[in-house]
Amino acid sequence: MLAGLSVEYCTRIERGRLGGASESVLDSIAGALQLDDERAHLYDLARSVAPGSRRKRPQRASPNTASVQQVLDSMSVPAVVQNGRLDLLAANDLGRALYADLFDMAQQSPNFARYVFLDPRAEAFYADIGEAKKPAVAILRAAAGRDPLDRQVTELIGELSTRGADFSTCWAKHNVRRHSRGRRRIVALPPVSY
Repeated sequence: MLAGLSVEYCTRIERGRLGGASESVLDSIAGALQLDDERAHLYDLARSVAPGSRRKRPQRASPNTASVQQVLDSMSVPAVVQNGRLDLLAANDLGRALYADLFDMAQQSPNFARYVFLDPRAEAFYADIGEAKKPAVAILRAAAGRDPLDRQVTELIGELSTRGADFSTCWAKHNVRRHSRGRRRIVALPPVSY
């Protein structure tokens, strides 16, 4: 009733038949449910089931360019660049020192989700490992909703589901988050020379 939609239409949407829903319908649903970060996720899901949405998506260019690295290197604080899969794409020297464990992960590219769920060193790094896991899962869910055909996201979620003891529990909560800023409390680290 709050969205101004019929019971039949809402039932259809709840069953996953969201394809063809207009922007005004999606706005009504998002308003009725008081969605915030989840609003973009709802639109992503609707786009993914819309007619003609199964086409191959173009690969995005890597943001790790010489100019990005130059900006990172000019910063006097630890700085990193990550993508929606939580892969660490670039870092300045302080960022590499701070996240040395991630850059040291065996035979895999550095990834924050793999680190918090699969690397035992993460529990000593974060003051509250549970609070570090929640946004990682929510960011991955948003990435999966943006592009359900992204094989790398799907493989990462599968890997974490099978190898990460509590990833599946966190994933089942269906939380979504757009990551634009935030704070993480880490355990004090000894001085690093580099």
